Amino acid sequence: MAPSTASPFSRPEVDAVVVGSGPNGLSAAVTLARAGLSVEVLESEDTIGGGARTLDLGLAPGIVHDICSAVHPLALASPFFAAFDVRARGVEAISPEASYAQPLDDEPAAIAWHDVERTADGLGADGRLWKATLGTLARQQDLVVELALGDKRSIPPALLTPATALAAPLFGGMIGLQGTPAWDLPLRTERARALLTGVAAHAIGRLPSLALSATATLLGTIAHGVGWPIPVGGSQAIIDVLAQDLRAHGGTIRTGHRVRTWRDVPAARAVLLDTPAGAAADILGGRLPRSLERALRAFPHGDAAAKVDFVLSGPVPWRDGEVGRAGTQHLGGTRAQMAAAEAQVAAGRLPDRPMTLVSDPSVADPSRRHDGLRPLWAYAHVPAGDPTDPTELVTRQIERFAPGFRDLIVTSRGVSAADMPRHNPSLVGGDISMGRVTMYGMVARPTARFDPYRLADTGWYLCSSATPPGPGVHGMSGWHAAQRVLRHEFGLRQMPDLSPHD
Repeated sequence: MAPSTASPFSRPEVDAVVVGSGPNGLSAAVTLARAGLSVEVLESEDTIGGGARTLDLGLAPGIVHDICSAVHPLALASPFFAAFDVRARGVEAISPEASYAQPLDDEPAAIAWHDVERTADGLGADGRLWKATLGTLARQQDLVVELALGDKRSIPPALLTPATALAAPLFGGMIGLQGTPAWDLPLRTERARALLTGVAAHAIGRLPSLALSATATLLGTIAHGVGWPIPVGGSQAIIDVLAQDLRAHGGTIRTGHRVRTWRDVPAARAVLLDTPAGAAADILGGRLPRSLERALRAFPHGDAAAKVDFVLSGPVPWRDGEVGRAGTQHLGGTRAQMAAAEAQVAAGRLPDRPMTLVSDPSVADPSRRHDGLRPLWAYAHVPAGDPTDPTELVTRQIERFAPGFRDLIVTSRGVSAADMPRHNPSLVGGDISMGRVTMYGMVARPTARFDPYRLADTGWYLCSSATPPGPGVHGMSGWHAAQRVLRHEFGLRQMPDLSPHD
């Protein structure tokens, strides 16, 4: 058996330590503190939030930028955030009238409006099918979210209700059909095919694939449910209310504290790591069973995102003006063009026209504009560890669908995939998913063990998106891990109330 967290000559300083202050680390910390435990969060950076930080990068006075995530469909839809109720805590999250848009070279753009009827009206021959699939699933959004964001080890409660008789098979059928080479069969128009493929590219991987199809089905459903909200003031608003609640229940946060080995962690009865799987193995260095340590190190990283933060002097001049009414734009062209670009990335080659995601947060939140300037958030899919500054690649891809865009750029900052870990050590090689996105990997994440969070009998747990349900700002990995800590380490079966009224 591996040695305990604390040395035999020391008493635990706190009940639980959480390493990392991203959404999963803070969701775990809040859950434990709400249960009456003493909790300390350790963060290596000077600011908290991990991939959900909003910072002044010094590019223009008054302009702040979302460092990794900017649009948050899961922040309102996930069971953790529903229980925590960020809106009741003062977070204003605005869903634009269009969730996402897919501009095309030779025909009008496809738009996923919040209103499914309006979306279907723009998809011609595929409109009826869109309503019958994503429209139906949107009416059962809670079930879809539970299926997608569960721990992949238990049956979601909503699955046991009569209302799920149609929605659950439809959800599985959508994933199965759109995740195989037969993905074109039910859709007759390029606009519908491209619209669904663009949202699949919120994950990074070959197309078609079951895992990316699951991403498309989940996010496409939410687009017509709660929508894709943008927090007023930036992603940091979500992090700030989590930190506020943690401190209100006795928790503490220590920034500028990098954890390289277990010796950098105060003595505690339980430790939770909001880190990549390989980093967990490094930190515990020889304290894990060898088979588990090998499995953690073998969990593969995925390909990468390279980020560009722009400051613009005006709105993006989209060729199709309706594209600018969406909170997010997926720039990849047709389904075939997107699949080709993702195949190049998977083969280790940098595409000339990489899959690019763009968001102007001021579409929903005018307060992000200052003195006529506005931020623009963008990232492109590139091979893991690619050292290329993505600014020109992304600029060309936006200019492709928005002629004159280049003339609006006041300044910009590009961050290559190789440099992404400088502002967040968890983004190894630019992997924003903390592990390759495959269907098997979403279940066996990072291992196929019955409890993927518990790191043997050490009192240490993994609570990052390297565990189920995987990437996204949803807090669910931290919540699942924290519930196991409460049961295994503290004998608590009753989970704490997370509501703001407690």
